[in-house]
Amino acid sequence: MFANNPFAALSDALPANAMQVYLVLMVLAVVVGVLFDTIHKGSAKYFFAHWRSAKAKASHPVSGGEMVSIAIKTGVVDVLASGEFCSVRRRIAHLLTMYGFLLYVGTTVLMVFGYSTPATPTPAILAQLWWLGGLMICAGGYWFWFFIRVDVAAEGGSPWRLMRADLFVLSLVISVTLGLIWAYLQARSSAAATALFGLYIIATTVLFGSVAWSKFAHMFFKPAAAFEKRVSKANGIAENLPRQTRDDPEQRTRHSMELLRDAPMDMGLGIKREAPRHY
Repeated sequence: MFANNPFAALSDALPANAMQVYLVLMVLAVVVGVLFDTIHKGSAKYFFAHWRSAKAKASHPVSGGEMVSIAIKTGVVDVLASGEFCSVRRRIAHLLTMYGFLLYVGTTVLMVFGYSTPATPTPAILAQLWWLGGLMICAGGYWFWFFIRVDVAAEGGSPWRLMRADLFVLSLVISVTLGLIWAYLQARSSAAATALFGLYIIATTVLFGSVAWSKFAHMFFKPAAAFEKRVSKANGIAENLPRQTRDDPEQRTRHSMELLRDAPMDMGLGIKREAPRHY
């Protein structure tokens, strides 16, 4: 099962290039959705306007070498390692979902375009990586959904409460879950595989077709925002935020710890304080 290309068997019921056409349409949907989201929200316009303003107000210019160093650090720390998350739990969940998504989508494209029929045997490693990517998405996505979301972990809200901001992660985990179940049923020659494939296509279409209304486009904006933030700190602007005092950092830390130590543990409410778990 884990070594079989689930898309190759579709050639018995669908044209060989049907899934290829579908993937192209989904890519176009993402491009159109991101462009619409960028224009509608004015994200690109704001970004470049803020960039020019920050450059004009910089207390000291950033050299080309520093720019390259900042770009590399942004890519390694903020993008590849999700360094913006202070919570280890949230970072791990995010990394599982992110790398699982890249692995899942990449192997899907390779299997659909390179090995679309049983006549072209699919390397077992591709199918195995497809399963691994899907399981990583499910692990990170469901962990986030049920245990890490702010309204669930911090506010005690119901995990079944839905908002538009949840559209991306929810459609992602549903799409991948249905895809894995479909592949399992197809490998066992189950009659329910056809119905699951239909649901899988519907969920996947919602995922990629709702880019303009979900947080999908967020993954394209975050690297640019992280890079701008680092440049703003390097040239002295720090995004126009109040600067820290020049007191000794160790003294400030020691003072904060003393205040925390002397504070009543129940804060007058009879409830023990807990460390924040959602940031």
